[in-house]
Amino acid sequence: MVCPSRPTKTHLRDTLGVSASDIRVVPNGIDTDRFRPVDPTAFRERYDLTGTLVGYTGRHGFEKQLETLLVAADGVETEKITVVLAGDGPARPQLNRRARDIDTEVRFLGWLSREELPAFYSALDVFGFPSPVETQGLVALEANACGTPVVGVDRGALTETIVTNKTGYRYDPGDTDGFTAAIERALTNRPTLQQHCLDRRAQMSVEHAIDQLKSIYRSVV
Repeated sequence: MVCPSRPTKTHLRDTLGVSASDIRVVPNGIDTDRFRPVDPTAFRERYDLTGTLVGYTGRHGFEKQLETLLVAADGVETEKITVVLAGDGPARPQLNRRARDIDTEVRFLGWLSREELPAFYSALDVFGFPSPVETQGLVALEANACGTPVVGVDRGALTETIVTNKTGYRYDPGDTDGFTAAIERALTNRPTLQQHCLDRRAQMSVEHAIDQLKSIYRSVV
């Protein structure tokens, strides 16, 4: 059996009771030809985005706890930021209401085409990822492949998808102040984190994942 992360492997065995004798971990790869740094100028102009941007893209589900991102971003004091949320989902009305209650500007872009995503990631200074329910968190890898550091909750697969001091920072579940501090830290250290992210692109690729799968198949056939 193959799964994409060690936390998922633990969940399969301890929570779901999967009794397979051998469960191997092979992270899913991403298309690094598509997800790469691009000039975000046209994207920023198209959506009238200026200044420092912290954002997220994906389904706006309640389980993603995106409201935490708004609260944490509102606490950032080191510089004025704008929160940019792409995607949609059932939590969108609640997020709209919360956005009206904070001082930080929040922009909702709706669903973006896949062709726009590299520019979206490249436009962000930090990708915020408060979801505790990820089996891997591919959007974090897509952001990293575009050179954007990720700040996410230290829960689920994000405990290993986000490499501290390399591709971003993690914060303890429920610690909104810690989320804010991690965003501020990522903004401060963005040039260094960006280079670390780009240095790890090959490890995030589909090709790397296929090589790992080939090795597993050879070992069991």
